[in-house]
Amino acid sequence: MGRPKKNPAAATAKKAVAKKAPVKRGAKKPAVKKTTKVVVAIAPAVAKAQAAVEKATSAIDAQLAKVAVATKKQAEAKVKASKPKATAAVKRAAATAGNKVRAEKAKLAPVKAKLRDAKITLKVAEVEAKTAEVEAKAKAAIAEFEASLQAKTGTDLQKALADFEKTWSKSRERQVAAKVKARTAKETKKAKAAAKKLVAKAKALVTPKKSIKKPSTKPAVKKPTAKKPIAKKVASTKKAVTKKVAPKKKVVKKA
Repeated sequence: MGRPKKNPAAATAKKAVAKKAPVKRGAKKPAVKKTTKVVVAIAPAVAKAQAAVEKATSAIDAQLAKVAVATKKQAEAKVKASKPKATAAVKRAAATAGNKVRAEKAKLAPVKAKLRDAKITLKVAEVEAKTAEVEAKAKAAIAEFEASLQAKTGTDLQKALADFEKTWSKSRERQVAAKVKARTAKETKKAKAAAKKLVAKAKALVTPKKSIKKPSTKPAVKKPTAKKPIAKKVASTKKAVTKKVAPKKKVVKKA
């Protein structure tokens, strides 16, 4: 037997499989967005109330299932009791099934009441938790605001000091200018007075004084001094005539 002939179609198919698809360079794979789960902290009171609600809901579901079973049995018992050949036992079973349904339905009421109370407790717990959360956020906001103010304290202080320094410098310049002006007027007045005195002294030194006669070496001849006529005093002294008074004689009385 000779060799089997090669199938040309199969050969071409193998070559096509052997060729790899050209890889596109530069094409980036789409970035997969990572979803971050935000974990919300649940308050313990809320968690407890939620557990109570779930428990009450489960109890209601269980009780409803019991009611459904009892109702089904009651329906089956009624069907059997409605037959013409139904025995007393079958009829009693139907009555018992009816009582069972009523008993199971009666048990459903307190379970529903528990669920209602649990929901109210959950609502109160949620409100309290929300209030506490709001208060916590408010405190955090206040603390953050205080921290920002504390951080700006240094900068604000420098700014305030710079403003104060600017204002104080302007006020100080006005005070200095006023004091310098007053001192300038005072010193100018003193300088003018001193200059006036110096000018007066300079003038006194510059003007020529009257020539003073030098004393001659010759002996001075004394000039005869003219005697002034002395007015003769007219003696108008009159001789005082003194009258001699005769002494009085003592008269001797005769006895």
